[in-house]
Amino acid sequence: MSGTDAEQQFMAGLDALQWGAGDMRATLGALDAWLERLAAGLTASPLQWPGLRADHALAAQASAIHARLQADVPDWQARRQDLGATQALAALLEHSAILLVFGKFNAGKSSFCNFVADRFAARGHAVEYFSVEAERIVPLAGARLKEGSTETTTTLQGVRLGRKLVLFDTPGLHSATPENAALTRRFTDSADGVLWLTSSTSPGQVQELDELARELHRGKPLQPVLTRSDCVEEDEVDGEIVSMLRNKTADNRALQEADVQQRGRDKLALLGVAPELLRPPVSVSSYAARDQGQTAQALNAAGFDRLWAALQQIVDQAQGYRQRKSAEIVLHHAEECVLQGLQTGAQPLLAALQQAISVERTALPGMQTALVTQVWRSVIPALPELLERHAPAGDARAVCAQAQALLEDAFAQAARSALSGYDAPVTLARPLLLGDDAAYERIGTGSAMVVDPARLHAALEQAIHGLLSESAAQALRPCQQALDALEASLQALLAELDTQRAALAAIKAGLRRSGQALQPAH
Repeated sequence: MSGTDAEQQFMAGLDALQWGAGDMRATLGALDAWLERLAAGLTASPLQWPGLRADHALAAQASAIHARLQADVPDWQARRQDLGATQALAALLEHSAILLVFGKFNAGKSSFCNFVADRFAARGHAVEYFSVEAERIVPLAGARLKEGSTETTTTLQGVRLGRKLVLFDTPGLHSATPENAALTRRFTDSADGVLWLTSSTSPGQVQELDELARELHRGKPLQPVLTRSDCVEEDEVDGEIVSMLRNKTADNRALQEADVQQRGRDKLALLGVAPELLRPPVSVSSYAARDQGQTAQALNAAGFDRLWAALQQIVDQAQGYRQRKSAEIVLHHAEECVLQGLQTGAQPLLAALQQAISVERTALPGMQTALVTQVWRSVIPALPELLERHAPAGDARAVCAQAQALLEDAFAQAARSALSGYDAPVTLARPLLLGDDAAYERIGTGSAMVVDPARLHAALEQAIHGLLSESAAQALRPCQQALDALEASLQALLAELDTQRAALAAIKAGLRRSGQALQPAH
C-alpha cells in the first residue's frame, strides 16, 4: 500500500515545522490596559441625572443602566481570569497545529479523520486517538473514531497525527451537551484552523457557517472539504451487473467546488468575515480510496493529493495564528465577552434611555401649557367672589392679595403634581402686582374713586396670566436642565464606548498585521 509524493512531502514538511509562540507581551499589556480603562470609565458613575428625583422614570432607567454596568465589570474580570484554563488546555498540545473538524450530521467527519490517521500510520508516523476529560487529554489505546450514518460523536475526541498535527472532532458545536459545552468551547478556542466538512450529496450548506462565525471572526483559516465525493454505478463484470463505487468526475467536482467557494464567500461577507479566510475547496472520497486499495493512483483519483496540498496551506496559516494565539485568546475575550456583552446588554438600555429623554423633552412645552391652564381654571372662577367682597370698599389691594394667596396655593399644588419627578420650584416667580398706587386709583371712576369691578377683574386676569406664564417657565427651566445634564452624560458614555471600540480595533489590526508578518512564505 503506497502513498503519493504529495502525501510524503506534506508529512515530511509537517515534521520539520518549528512551532513557537511569538512575543506578545506588548499586545497583552495593551489589551489589559484597555480593559482597565474601560472598566474604570464604566464604574465611575458615567451617567449623571442631577435635578431628577429617584422616582422619575428617567432616573430609574439611568440607575438600572448604572447597576448593569457595575455588575458587568466584575464578571468581565472574572472571565478574564478563566482564560487561563483555555491557555492551559492549548498548552497541552503546544507543539501541534490544532485543526477543528466541523460538519453537520452525515458529513463523514469520523470517516475522514480515521482515513487521514491511517495514511499517517502507513507512513510510519505515530497515531494517537484521545478524548478530553476534565481539562485532561486521555489517550485511547487502539481506539478509532466510531463511524456511522448518523452523528456518533458524543464526547470530545481527536487524533494526534505524528508530532505536529491534531484533528479535533467535536460532538458538533450545535449538539454539545450542557455537561461538555464549556469544555467544547474551551477546546475550540484553542484551535488554530478549521476544516469544514460538507457532504458532496448536498455540498456547501452555508447556514452551517453560522455556527463557525465565532471562530471565523477570530481570523482562523477555513478549509472546505467536500467528503463522499463518489457515486455508485452499475457495470457488467463476467456477464453480471454489479454495483461499483467510483469517484465523481473531475468536471463534477470542479463544479461543486466552485459553487461551494462562491456561496461560502457570500456567506462570510454576510457574517462580516473577510472572505479570503475561505480557502479553495477540495473534494475527496475516503470510501473510494479504501475500496480501490489505497494505491498511489487510487489516492490521487480520490482527491488526496490535492488534500495534502490544501492541508499544507492551512497549516502554514495556522502557524501564523499560533504565533499570536496567546494574544488572540485575550482579544477574543475583549471582543466577545466585553464589547458584545455591552452590545447585547447595555446598548439596548442606552438606546431606550435616549428615546425616553427625547420623548420627555418633547413633552415639556405641553407640560408648561397644562400647568398654566390647570392653575388658571382653579383661580379665575374665584375672582368674582373676591371682587364682590372687597370691591365695594374700594380695596383693590385686598383683592390682589387674596388673589395672590389663591394663586400660590393652586400653583404649588399643580406644580408638585405635574413635576413630581423633578427638583423644580413650586413657588410663584414673583408677587402678583397690578401696578403702583396710582394704577390702583386709576381703576376708579369719578370723584369718589369707586372701584370698577369689571376693570379690576380684567386687570387681574391679565396680571395672573402673565405671572402664571413666568412661573411655569421658571418651574420648567430646571426640568430642561436636568434632561440636558442626563443626555450630556449619556452622549459622553456613548462616545467613550465608541472610543474604546476604536482602540480595541486598533490593537486587533496591529496584532493581525504582526501575525501576517510571522507567517511562513511559500
